[in-house]
Amino acid sequence: MTIYYTDGSCEPNPGTGGFAVIKDMKPTVLGGENETTNIRMEGFAIIAALKDADGAKCEIFTDSEFWINVITKWSLPWEANGWKKKGGPIKNLDIVQEVCPLFRSSNATLTWVRGHNNDPGNELADEWANKARQQQLARV
Repeated sequence: MTIYYTDGSCEPNPGTGGFAVIKDMKPTVLGGENETTNIRMEGFAIIAALKDADGAKCEIFTDSEFWINVITKWSLPWEANGWKKKGGPIKNLDIVQEVCPLFRSSNATLTWVRGHNNDPGNELADEWANKARQQQLARV
């Protein structure tokens, strides 16, 4: 089974961001965008890991409890209600609508890991997400 660690970075938040996917303790996918948020970068990292896995059994470790909840809990009633939720619009709906079907058709398990807590995979993902953000800044 393949092990992934994902992370996103944005400084300032909102601002220029980057994300990283670590596969078997090696940086595999890096990306970024301008005028983004940390939450968006975290979501794009999970999408990139799911795409890289391409249906193979895997475990994705993320420090984003938010995205785990969106994918595994909150999106189900949102989708049933025509992608609406009580209290207003769904933020980052474009990412939600991309990541949820990817996850549901995958053989992936999402596992939360506490960020900045000396987990080697999470620390590596954080390091490379920051490098991806710096690379994005250099393109501006």
